[in-house]
Amino acid sequence: MNQVCVAKFGGTSVANYAAMCNCVKIVTSNLDTKLVVLSASAGITNLLVELASGTLDEASIEERMGKICNIEFSILDDLGRPAEITAEIEKLIHEIRDLAKHAIIEHDDALTDRIVSYGEIMSTKIFTEVLKSKGYNAKWFDVRAVMRTNNQFGKATPIIEVLSNTAKELLTPLLDDYIVVTQGFIGSNAIGQTTTLGRGGSDYSAALLGEAIGNCKAIEIWTDVPGIYTTDPRLVKEAHVIPEITFSEAAEMATFGAKVLHPATIFPAVRRNIPVFVGSSKAPESGGTWVRSQTSTKPTFRAVALRRDQILLTLKSPNMIGACGFLANIFSILAKYGISVDLITTSEVSVAITLDHTGSQSSGKSVLSDRLLAELKSICSVRVTENLALIALIGNGMSQVSGTGAAVFSSIMNVNIRMICYGASSHNLCFLVDQDQAEQAIAELHHHLLEGNPQVIR
Repeated sequence: MNQVCVAKFGGTSVANYAAMCNCVKIVTSNLDTKLVVLSASAGITNLLVELASGTLDEASIEERMGKICNIEFSILDDLGRPAEITAEIEKLIHEIRDLAKHAIIEHDDALTDRIVSYGEIMSTKIFTEVLKSKGYNAKWFDVRAVMRTNNQFGKATPIIEVLSNTAKELLTPLLDDYIVVTQGFIGSNAIGQTTTLGRGGSDYSAALLGEAIGNCKAIEIWTDVPGIYTTDPRLVKEAHVIPEITFSEAAEMATFGAKVLHPATIFPAVRRNIPVFVGSSKAPESGGTWVRSQTSTKPTFRAVALRRDQILLTLKSPNMIGACGFLANIFSILAKYGISVDLITTSEVSVAITLDHTGSQSSGKSVLSDRLLAELKSICSVRVTENLALIALIGNGMSQVSGTGAAVFSSIMNVNIRMICYGASSHNLCFLVDQDQAEQAIAELHHHLLEGNPQVIR
């Protein structure tokens, strides 16, 4: 098999028939593109999550089902309503309705994943038909046949070894003869139950599949923005697309708030040294960003990222002085409750750590449960500070170059800094600020460090 490209398209890229036709042009303009990974059409996943909640009455279910039908059947109308694919989508719609009604009676995470997966199933079936209607040899493939995961419904972990073996057996042979269309975001456990990789997991799926097929030339992430920006362009109008960026920098950006890439996407690409391209399906001629192991430039400051809704947890105890095991006790308690720590600083008698609260907003549950706080309070005093934002400067060699800190903090002299983490990685400098000062800080940092002739230390 020749080297192939994997192309992943997000929800807005397959939102309607015209958008799907743009994707067809992108796919077929590159003869190496043999594997296409899709998200659900824009808006579908949110509707499916509501249907899976078990909280809707039958009238509300029908309202959501009507919206789903409007999205899916409008695409089929533009396609000419081919009998076979129309019947398939009607069958899937009927199954969604039945499962949503069942969720009222008996709701669990496994059922939620099963219902939510229908978005990707429908978008890939329809897109395969769009390709065929334009004369291309396309084949629909159920990714659940190869994407084996654990049983953590809602945020399943892929089992890489099984994926590698099954992909080479079932998927790779098809790439010689077909443009294969498959789903992002979903997988299955050992007994065949549908699982999902978490929101944004389609990027991760594409990278995992690119790694697994064994001969991947590039992974293309097509979205609604023309690449990775120096910062969020909604916050700073002077933000611009970065032509190229290293794997390490991109991983830092994704981890610390940049939405254009799923944080886990980079790691499968790094393992196989597969370049990743990020571009706009609406304007592919605009270029985009290449993510590679090496780049031609390595500026001290490449970008600035923002992550809102952070918690600062300050733990203090005189028992820390000269004692062994205090931090180990703290982290064992956090691990017990599934809490992941982002940043940490320590003094003689206290430790401050940051926790990401953004993933808890949709569920309505706090990342810090009463039981967790009670257990921590049994060994130390606890202070919780909320409504903070994490800002990360991303670049190269930061901790090895004199003047980096001065350049950063002189740019934001009027912003109150709550915590600093610097030196653990040469690719980032992170700090916390009050949430209401975050946008001001981002604008000032971008202006002084990333625009025109910035204070970039070479």
